Amino acid sequence: MLALLAGTGALPAAILAHRPEALVCEMAGVPVEAPEGCARIGYRIETLGTLLSDLRARGVTEICLAGAMTRPEIDPAAIDAATAPLVSRLAAAMGQGDDATLRAVMMLLEEQGFALRAAHEIAPELLPEAGPLGATAFPDRLEPDAIRAAAVHCHLAAADIGQACVTRGGLCIAVEALPGTDWMLESLAGGEARGGLLYKAPKPGQDRRADLPVIGPNTVEGAARAGLSAIVIETGGVMLLDRAATIAAADRHGIALVVRP
Repeated sequence: MLALLAGTGALPAAILAHRPEALVCEMAGVPVEAPEGCARIGYRIETLGTLLSDLRARGVTEICLAGAMTRPEIDPAAIDAATAPLVSRLAAAMGQGDDATLRAVMMLLEEQGFALRAAHEIAPELLPEAGPLGATAFPDRLEPDAIRAAAVHCHLAAADIGQACVTRGGLCIAVEALPGTDWMLESLAGGEARGGLLYKAPKPGQDRRADLPVIGPNTVEGAARAGLSAIVIETGGVMLLDRAATIAAADRHGIALVVRP
C-alpha cells in the first residue's frame, strides 16, 4: 500500500491519477489538492512518530513525498512519546537547511521500513522529453542567458538556496529562495524591462526521489508578468504539471518552453 506525505500544489492529484487507492497524509496547516473521496488522514509534525506507527498498522509499505511544504511552527508541548526520540535528530537537520532536513526525513522513513517512491516513478509522464515544447522557438539571442543561468544555478544550489534563477542580458536578476519560484517571479512583475529567461533544475547530487523542481501553468503566467521570453528546464530533472495547460499558456504569451541538458 502506498501513502502520500502530501503538500500543496497539483502533484498529489497527479500521483493519485495512477494510484487512486493511495492514502493521503495531510499535515496540519498544509491543505492538499486531492480528488474528493480519496482516503486521507491528518497529522502534526509533533506526532510524526505516531503517524509512522499508524501507517505500518494500516499495511503501508511505500511512501511518496509529494507537493510543496513549508516549515511548520513546532509546539514542544504537543510532541508525543513516539516522536520525542526523533526530535533532536530532525532539529539538527533543520538547522542545516532544507536539503539536510529532507535527507534526514528520507533516511528516517527508510529506517522505519518504508520504501520511498519518486513521484515521477509512479507518474513518468511528469518528466517531459528533451527539446522544445509548444510553438514558440527558443531565441538564439538568449543562449548567453541560458549559459549564465546554469552557472548561477550550480552555485546557489550547492549552497542549498534554491532551484531556480532568472537571467536577462547576461546578468542574474533574481534567485529562488525559501518563498519559492512563484514569489521570485512576482517580485519581477510590473517592471518595464523585457526579455530574459527562467532557469530551473534540481540541485547537483540531489536525491531525486523527492523535491524535484516543478513547473506548471502558474509558472508560465508568472514568467509572463515578469516580462520573460523563455523558460528553460533540465531534462529528466523538472516535473511538468498539467502539460497541456502549461504549453497552451506558453504559446498564448509567446514564451519559449525548452527542456535541455
